[in-house]
Amino acid sequence: MNRNVTRLGRGQGPTQAPGAVAHDDDHLDAGLPDPGEDLQPLTPRRKRGIYLLPNAFTAAALFAGFYAIVMAMGQRYELAAAAIFGAMLLDSLDGRVARLTNTQSEFGAQFDSLADMVSFGAAPALIVYQWSLHGLGKLGWLAAFVYCAGAALRLARFNTNIGVVDKNYFQGLPSPAAAALVAGLIWNMADIGVIGDRMHWVAFALTLAAGVSMVTNVPYYSFKAVSLRRSVPFITIFLIVLLIGLIAYKPPLVLFALFVGYGVSGYVLYAWRRFQGRTASVISTSTDEPDERGLHG
Repeated sequence: MNRNVTRLGRGQGPTQAPGAVAHDDDHLDAGLPDPGEDLQPLTPRRKRGIYLLPNAFTAAALFAGFYAIVMAMGQRYELAAAAIFGAMLLDSLDGRVARLTNTQSEFGAQFDSLADMVSFGAAPALIVYQWSLHGLGKLGWLAAFVYCAGAALRLARFNTNIGVVDKNYFQGLPSPAAAALVAGLIWNMADIGVIGDRMHWVAFALTLAAGVSMVTNVPYYSFKAVSLRRSVPFITIFLIVLLIGLIAYKPPLVLFALFVGYGVSGYVLYAWRRFQGRTASVISTSTDEPDERGLHG
């Protein structure tokens, strides 16, 4: 008999040929996992979704911009202008709510930019064209287009320059402030009963100035350095109360005056820096600035 043939002895299992590897669980199916291995628990896959609270504010701002366009089509310019200011208020809240609740997301940042383009880019341009600029023919729609294109470029530059711009300043006039200039003029004239057909060239000049200011390198103070947790002098609270009272007394005039002052302040700061021999650029020398996504121009 061949010596390589497996022999069975008393109390012994079958012997194997040299070089074979013995397994105690050869009777198990090959497709089953080894019971001796440590099985890693399966991590449940997170469902991809969006945060409700900040995006609800963004959606409300988008609705306000769309509502403004609809009101302008119906020649209800006072309501259209007021809706732009409402969109500004909602836009100022969405990013802050996202940071307070730790619900920032890339979706929210992109959604905010698109909503801003409607509320502060397309809507003011269409409203001022319907209100007054249409009387200038090609010059009218050209001015409206310059404003709309300026808002788009302003928002695109803001998104790409996050992290390299000094957080204390905006590079160019923010699009909500530009929209406030255009809407503020319309609101004031509607409030005192002046029709747009008498304001062709004023609307033309202001619309062009707002559009160009958005794409300049003029620095505008961002108010991001203002801390709400610090104590302030008593007079500060009194001034805030006084400002609220003035706005409540004459909202169109006071709001328009505030944003005209803010629009001029950037050029004053630019001239002052140049006079002192300092650079007027607001590009930071480091990239350590905090992420400001959700607070779009």
